[in-house]
Amino acid sequence: RAVGSATTASAGGVDLAMRAPAEGGAKREREEDSDDDMVGLAPPRPGASDDDEDDGTEVGPAMPPKAKKKKTLAFEQVYLDSMPCAQMYEKSYMHRDDITCVAVTPGTDFFITGSEDGHLKFWKKRYEGVEFVKHFRSHVGPVVGLSTSADGLYCATIGHDNSAKIYDVVNFDMTLMLRLPFTPTACEFVYRKGEAKQKFAVSDSSGKIYVYDTASDSTEPVKVMDTHRHAVRVMKYNAAKQVVISADDKGVIEYWSPEDYEHPQNKVSFRFKLDTDLYALAKAKTKALTLEISPDGTQFTTTGPDRKVRVFRFETGKLRYVIDESPETANDAQRSGVATYALEDIDFGRRMAIDREMGRTLQDTSAGYPNAIFDESGNFVLYATLIGIKVVNLVTNRCVRILGKVENTERFSKLAMFQGVPQKDKRSRGSGKDIKASVEKDPTLVCSAFQKARLYLFTRREPVDEDDAVGSARDVFNEKPAAHDVVAPALAQSAIDAASARTCVLHTTVGDIHIKLFPDECPKTLENFTTHCRQKYYDNLIFHRVIKGFMLQTGDPLGDGTGGTSIWGGEFGDEIRKELRHDRPYTVSMANAGPNTNGSQFFITTVATPWLDGKHTVFGRVVKGADVVHAIEKAKTDKNDKPATDIKIQSVTLGF
Repeated sequence: RAVGSATTASAGGVDLAMRAPAEGGAKREREEDSDDDMVGLAPPRPGASDDDEDDGTEVGPAMPPKAKKKKTLAFEQVYLDSMPCAQMYEKSYMHRDDITCVAVTPGTDFFITGSEDGHLKFWKKRYEGVEFVKHFRSHVGPVVGLSTSADGLYCATIGHDNSAKIYDVVNFDMTLMLRLPFTPTACEFVYRKGEAKQKFAVSDSSGKIYVYDTASDSTEPVKVMDTHRHAVRVMKYNAAKQVVISADDKGVIEYWSPEDYEHPQNKVSFRFKLDTDLYALAKAKTKALTLEISPDGTQFTTTGPDRKVRVFRFETGKLRYVIDESPETANDAQRSGVATYALEDIDFGRRMAIDREMGRTLQDTSAGYPNAIFDESGNFVLYATLIGIKVVNLVTNRCVRILGKVENTERFSKLAMFQGVPQKDKRSRGSGKDIKASVEKDPTLVCSAFQKARLYLFTRREPVDEDDAVGSARDVFNEKPAAHDVVAPALAQSAIDAASARTCVLHTTVGDIHIKLFPDECPKTLENFTTHCRQKYYDNLIFHRVIKGFMLQTGDPLGDGTGGTSIWGGEFGDEIRKELRHDRPYTVSMANAGPNTNGSQFFITTVATPWLDGKHTVFGRVVKGADVVHAIEKAKTDKNDKPATDIKIQSVTLGF
């Protein structure tokens, strides 16, 4: 019986059955036999229930998933109150050329700016605004790199003239000039506060990084590193963690310690870079042109040619956020019609054109390229876009504020922010003016703009009055203006050269149409047009031909399209320019009866009309009043396309 029982048992139970007593073996055999002879439904499995009959499959719609709890930032408004909030910049100051670099010194309350012509300026933060204190001619060419030390006492610049200059910030003096055997691409102070050696790192186009001690008399580097294989475009010192972050032209990001020049294994939580996202830029085939670190050293941001703001966690090297600010995303936001991000179509088109030009011009240089900075808490990141300067809450992943959205002539780029109460430095020689005692914070955001020789200040104060907002009171002329920025003094209207008009406003019975003119490209056409305007030739003339989906035509004193002459009494020739085309709506062109038959009539298109290129002289664009143009376009007309109710030009105002 024991052997038979073992035969029916599993192989794993054979030895156990052979060693078991005979009685136990018989009992087990009876149990097995009873299992084999069982007929009908098997007993339920232990722990099974009636609901298991259908294998747990439910019929019908599933319940909705539980909504995720939205993240919130405690005391968010307190943080926002410590940052600028004005819709318009309060003041702007001049440089001698386009600004390429902007920086703020921690602890000493200075703003430092560098420009395309190699000039460096020091600005002291006062209880309200800033005060200019010192000016240097730092380099023969542009200032391509600007760095401030962690203690705020020194700053350094590099240029294409193969030199680096070190400045004492508080005493406004140059302390050292390094003649470099290479053309520098990036620079950074890499020493902690209170350290004896004032280490200064400079990179070249081959990827090598040279570390100098600026406190010594030697001009030889104390270390030459081969960390990168390609040109290093940007370096930043993480003062809180005492680690340097550098990035090259292939998108590779490296960490290294300025103490032993090795990977800082004890400062990070990863061993291999493959465990991080530090190759994210290389995978996307882009690079970092700017790099900024949060005050607590736990995060850093990069921006590059792909127009994406990437936020990394320092310790893990992992990406926290990727914010897409590409032109395609801007177009999608414009089409969505969300009031926060939408602009007037004409304004958006103009800003988009400037933004694309900036992308083409600055795609291979960090000088002047828009950066993304942190506030003092590290909970917010600020960066410039074509619609203004965005303030993004990193905890809630929400844009909480846009600064400068109404400033439609500036494409802001480099940012630097001061937060806190400006303190009087006893070592400062400055201008000798006492700083007004203040216990209130005066957060100030200083920024540059693409192809602008001005420094713009955003605070919590709007311009003093309306005249400041639209006039020159907030734009301080602290330098001799460049030739193209010279503002002509007010002269008698009769003494102004007719062809110098740059803008005009058509005051119609429907509303005002603002037009930008092109006197440089079409001098003869503009001389004819502006002289007619000054002589009130167009006053009370009607729009005699209006075709919906095409154009509006006016300028004929007879009102039927057959009249009108030039200021010379006859017709004059065309001024066709390849760069001025009918490739968009709101184009202002001369009407004619064939080549070189221009008189006084002109028209405004309401759509793109490329078939008119090469046939009509484009001499202006509508920049404001598109709604008026479309209101005239929708007017009821007769079979000759003449509006049933007269729509007139009441008068014309020229702008110089």
